[in-house]
Amino acid sequence: QERLQRALSDVGLELTPTQDRLNDYNSVQNTYLAIFQMLGGLGLLLGSVGLGIVVLRNVLERRSELALLRAVGYSIPSIRLLIRREHVFMLTMGLLVGVIAALVAILPSLRSSTSQFPFGFTLAILVALIANGLFWVWLATQFAVTGSVATSLQEN
Repeated sequence: QERLQRALSDVGLELTPTQDRLNDYNSVQNTYLAIFQMLGGLGLLLGSVGLGIVVLRNVLERRSELALLRAVGYSIPSIRLLIRREHVFMLTMGLLVGVIAALVAILPSLRSSTSQFPFGFTLAILVALIANGLFWVWLATQFAVTGSVATSLQEN
């Protein structure tokens, strides 16, 4: 190795062990993966804001329906609980489908012995996504039964 480096130093020969070269390539690859994981997490958090908008729109479109429930004797807390359960179920199913799809996508990476998967960061993104989604569902349901029953019934 030393003889080759001395003899071919004029043409720029540099010999490095294969393991060092592979580690350099893997560090670049891991940097790209970390960037894309961060962007994906940001996209998920923005998507949960979209969930809040969908829940709010759904609730606003169903105002007369909710007013009818109030008129026949349902209490405001029970109506809010009904709406929360409905939309938390939607959030749970969306997250479940997304997590299963993500696991299928990263399965080859998990099986590889050379890469280290950032479980802590991924779990933190998932917890933040759940908390954000629950916040938007809660916020939207707070607006669910505001206003007059009579006015809401007259809208449709």
